[in-house]
Amino acid sequence: MNALSSLSILIKPASGSCNMRCRYCFYADETKKRAEAGYGAMSLTTAENLVRRAMERAESGCAFCFQGGEPTLRGLDFFRDFVALTRRYDAGLAKARFSIQTNGLLLDDQWAAFLKENRFLVGLSMDGDRQTHDLNRVDADGNGTFSRVLRAARLLEKYAVPFNILTVVNARVARSADSIYSFYKKNGLLYQQYIPCLDPIFERRGGSSWSLTPEAYGRFLIRLFDRWYADRMRGEPVYIHYFESLAGMLQGVPPASCGMMGVCSVQTVVEADGSVYPCDFYALDEYRLGNVNADSFDELHRKRLPFLEQSRQGLEKCASCRHGALCRGGCRRDRQGPDGIGENYFCPAYMAFFDHAVPKLQALLRSRGRI
Repeated sequence: MNALSSLSILIKPASGSCNMRCRYCFYADETKKRAEAGYGAMSLTTAENLVRRAMERAESGCAFCFQGGEPTLRGLDFFRDFVALTRRYDAGLAKARFSIQTNGLLLDDQWAAFLKENRFLVGLSMDGDRQTHDLNRVDADGNGTFSRVLRAARLLEKYAVPFNILTVVNARVARSADSIYSFYKKNGLLYQQYIPCLDPIFERRGGSSWSLTPEAYGRFLIRLFDRWYADRMRGEPVYIHYFESLAGMLQGVPPASCGMMGVCSVQTVVEADGSVYPCDFYALDEYRLGNVNADSFDELHRKRLPFLEQSRQGLEKCASCRHGALCRGGCRRDRQGPDGIGENYFCPAYMAFFDHAVPKLQALLRSRGRI
């Protein structure tokens, strides 16, 4: 299949602007390392050029995912105009799909009705209960945001907007697997995604109070898995994206997450001025591919190829690893260090986790069939 027959585009309509000041924010770190930190608000001209080029190039589908910073800062009218542009250039083929990753602070009834009407999948950022969330996810005044995020979750439920919870596993979260899992389950937040916290790019790991160590991450994964597994065996399923994907891989289903593929997938990250990067974790000047106002997707893809090839570096030991077929080396960013791309920083965590979890996953599949 042509690499561009289906496009996945991550859009930053408000650039790195945000109404929160999460202490571990990887994108705030990236913007500080660019010649120009922020690119303001995406214009409708740039949005139209993006949509037109994407819809003309994509054959089977086009996924538009909005992220930030905080994308809702661009305002609801922009999103209404963006959806209208996709319909103008879609030629009735219904190729466009929408999602948004948000902190939820600006969501209201109008937002929720719009998201429902246009079939947005929403990722809502929340780091567990009040105690774990408010430690690092604060607003511009340094105040905790837990109550406002939980309010957003209830609003999305009210309008039947599909959403999942995205939790960043930092040092504190890693010590709180049981309490976080129990909190989410008690509150009906049953669709969950967990991603390991990133230290500043190109810097040594472990330099911050919130930094995640391999040992802590391994313990967290094992404890979270055991809670998930027990509920699965009881017929009380909680959807945790990583565990579900691993079960799928054991059944021959390709993973949807690029961090589980072993090499970087074809991603297109579009900043507010139209600048394009190959990955959200590498939105830096040296990785800039071009601009959607001037370059076609084919031109951008040709410039992306060296980045994709580089993602194969550091995987030498994975070929002989007993868990190589499942782990595949993990995300490139977790293999990126001050000296280049090497072994995954969390390799000890994954080794311990797979040793513990794979036999149980196999037992679950034998007892339940496909999950």
